[in-house]
Amino acid sequence: MSNAHDAVAAYWAAAEARDWAAFADLIAEDVVYEAPQSRERVRGRDAYLRFNAEGFPGDWHLTVQRIVGQDRHAASWIQMTEGADRYPGLCFFDLDPDGRIARITDFWPEPYEPPASRARLVERY
Repeated sequence: MSNAHDAVAAYWAAAEARDWAAFADLIAEDVVYEAPQSRERVRGRDAYLRFNAEGFPGDWHLTVQRIVGQDRHAASWIQMTEGADRYPGLCFFDLDPDGRIARITDFWPEPYEPPASRARLVERY
């Protein structure tokens, strides 16, 4: 992808579709993901793919509310829905020189302890 807005839109579309091959194509090999509310960090494409594919079971859905991007930086406001529950999220993205997502910082409304099932997929900080 040559522009951050399009890369982030494709990222969320691939996540919603659970199209992990398309998702992987958007992610840099050395991606770093951080979630400050849960103090989770994931390093590397393979680990981040596992984190998403295995770490979030259930029938959830994502709706993009807004994406703002310029050059190699973007921010998105999304809504995650699972059953009757709705969770807003703010995510910040940095792209590498090849246009792949290299850094993601993911903010959710409240601090929380991640489920034990994800412990093997992350480092805590």
